[in-house]
Amino acid sequence: MRDPRNARLAHLIVHHSVRLQPGEAVLIEAFDLPGGLVLDLVEEASRAGGLPLVYLRDNAVIRQTLASGSEAQVRLQAAVEMFQMQQVQAYVGLRASDNVSELNDVPEPRMKDYMTLLQQPVHFERRVNHTKWVVLRYPTGAIAQLAGTSTEQFEDFFYRVCTLDYARMAEAIVPLVERMKRTDRVQITGPGTDLRFRIQGMGVVPCEGRRNLPDGECYTAPLRDSVEGTIRYNTPSLYQGTSYSDVAFTFEGGRIVRATGEPQPQLDALLDTDEGARYVGEFSLGFNPFILHPMKDTLFDEKIAGSLHLTPGQAYKAADNGNRSAIHWDLVLIQRPDYGGGEVRFDGELVRKDGRFVVPDLEGLNPERLGA
Repeated sequence: MRDPRNARLAHLIVHHSVRLQPGEAVLIEAFDLPGGLVLDLVEEASRAGGLPLVYLRDNAVIRQTLASGSEAQVRLQAAVEMFQMQQVQAYVGLRASDNVSELNDVPEPRMKDYMTLLQQPVHFERRVNHTKWVVLRYPTGAIAQLAGTSTEQFEDFFYRVCTLDYARMAEAIVPLVERMKRTDRVQITGPGTDLRFRIQGMGVVPCEGRRNLPDGECYTAPLRDSVEGTIRYNTPSLYQGTSYSDVAFTFEGGRIVRATGEPQPQLDALLDTDEGARYVGEFSLGFNPFILHPMKDTLFDEKIAGSLHLTPGQAYKAADNGNRSAIHWDLVLIQRPDYGGGEVRFDGELVRKDGRFVVPDLEGLNPERLGA
């Protein structure tokens, strides 16, 4: 039986997120999801005059392919996926999951091949820069378990945060975009954190449902060599099948010169993926009013109201500081009082304190103004 909530979400994705036009091809790449929202997306894309191309993927199969494979196999897979991505004008990535840690035991050399030879060229370079794209989760029991809720409770939460009034959010973001464009120096302070960097001349990108669902952030990038000081993240992070916690970085000249966290060996290996993994590719402020607590899922956690993320790895071309890497790891710091508080200053002016915007032009991004 088809869920009517999927039909509403498919309409939002096709018409708002990727703005599909007649004759355009859209790649619908679904992980661990053979039906459900996929069917509604195919129907809605066809109704809009688009050409839906569906690619069903299975994380257990990906794991076995990588574990049993070779560099040559990954290169062949990358060539096939690159050709496919080059044929489409839009991309919808659906990330369901039966086991969020499925890739945890893939041998490190194969995972590095997967990130360097496939993910970076096909997704970070081609898909991000040459398609209209959106990525979202799908509410499964495994993801509900991460959130610490029942499946039904998580489904209700998921559809609420994915279909909020993004038009209102888009209007409220405009003053923040203008402020960030005018800003040179950024300072972030809080428990275990005193970080400084510059963003002058970097692009600024508002995110209100056209890249992720749920959405609610505004990002730029630090000048690559300008990051100085220490940041201590206060949310756990699941990345490439490994769960990390208590991560802290110290920067000198933009480079991570000290990193601590659990598990330390995997953290060190991840930051040694390539030279760019020790530099920052993104800085963003999060403000989705319905997302308040971390659940070890980046697409949700990076949008938490009163949060920010500072991302080791690849920079986006829309806010390009020149950093290139096979990783892009969004690590989140929540600055609301219940997580220890903290401040964000632009050119010395306090713009957000304890997770709330405190200057009049940005107050529209506080939860009560966005619909919470």
